[in-house]
Amino acid sequence: MEVRLSHSLQGEPAAREGERLIRACVHCGFCLPACPTYQLLGDELDSPRGRIYLIKEVLEGRGGAIAREHLDRCLLCRACERACPSGVEYGRLVATTRELLTAQAARSLRDRLLRWLIRAVVPHPARLSRAVAIARRLRPLLPASLAVKLPAPPPPPAAPPHPLRSHPRRMLLLPGCAQSVLSPATHLSLARVCDRLRIEPILSPGSGCCGALFHHLGSEEAALRQIRRNIDLWWSELHAGAEALLIPASACALMVHEYPDLLASDPAYADRARRIADAVKDPADLLLSEGLSHPIIPPERAVAVHCPCTQQPGLLNALLRNLGIPLAPQSDSPACCGAAGAYALLQPKLSHQIRAQKLSALEAGAPAEILTANIGCQLHLAGGSQLRVRHWIELIDECQEQARASPGACTRGEANGHERKACPRA
Repeated sequence: MEVRLSHSLQGEPAAREGERLIRACVHCGFCLPACPTYQLLGDELDSPRGRIYLIKEVLEGRGGAIAREHLDRCLLCRACERACPSGVEYGRLVATTRELLTAQAARSLRDRLLRWLIRAVVPHPARLSRAVAIARRLRPLLPASLAVKLPAPPPPPAAPPHPLRSHPRRMLLLPGCAQSVLSPATHLSLARVCDRLRIEPILSPGSGCCGALFHHLGSEEAALRQIRRNIDLWWSELHAGAEALLIPASACALMVHEYPDLLASDPAYADRARRIADAVKDPADLLLSEGLSHPIIPPERAVAVHCPCTQQPGLLNALLRNLGIPLAPQSDSPACCGAAGAYALLQPKLSHQIRAQKLSALEAGAPAEILTANIGCQLHLAGGSQLRVRHWIELIDECQEQARASPGACTRGEANGHERKACPRA
């Protein structure tokens, strides 16, 4: 796609980068069937190809309210990138040109206030914890549209956690911001599973947000400040011997993988950003490569698996199958659940429609519960389903605890699928 940069943008690095990225698009249309909003709305401007054309208008100085409306509807799920034969870096294109569009089409006061409130509360665990506690007390007084978005308090643990031990191997575990407040069982379960692998989990609660929320909302300077802060915080642990960064939320892990691109022009942080990104390890990949040092008792009923857009497809399913955990069938399951960071708050109508489609597929096989690998997806799906929705590592931890408490039961041990059976006691 050819672009003629407007005279006012020719000196802007973001505009020149956007021009370079947009040239890869050849209008083929392979991205259209992969796009959730195009499938739902049927509007060419709500497809990746249509949005790329709107970005072209922004670069040519003709962006306006129409471009703003349709680009705001994008989930940034990047399903189009996997379908594109030309290798268009759509996500990077949108992120690069977002501020240029804001300069050409200012947001309404209501939209600016909502985005400010999200940035001011959600990425900060202490603030989020206070806000959620107040909202739960005031829930009967809240509008129904707001009350339904409020997650239920996490259930108390079934048994007191075992104290973690020291091990020669150490990994840095990042609880994140929203997850540390709204689903603390996730990183605590991951810590116990690591301990059973003889890996010492070093919790890093001070890091907070990975920077993704600021980045997706167009607050690039705030995102870069948070990213540099995180790198400074994690760097000392890596130098002290931590061999990897374990991030339970797949969206946060993807964001950390993008640190080198975001800091490529910063000589003080570029090398460290690459080192940090290289150290990220998916917990599912860890268990597939390490195996399980403790057996598990798989659940009797099948579970449904939602693979977030931000996770490597098939990785989680492969792990659960190897562990003997039955998976409920899904037919015609859309890729995205509609959470997409702050999308569910900013585009609630579209988000709920996409969620309804996803839940219909997830629940079709009558599963006992829904497992996922990202806190945003977990909260969003739970808001529309009667089934329990949780991170998959919590089920692994629970199955290991059941095996420990029932040594005579039939169990499955290593993650490579080899069974270990213990004879029932007489």
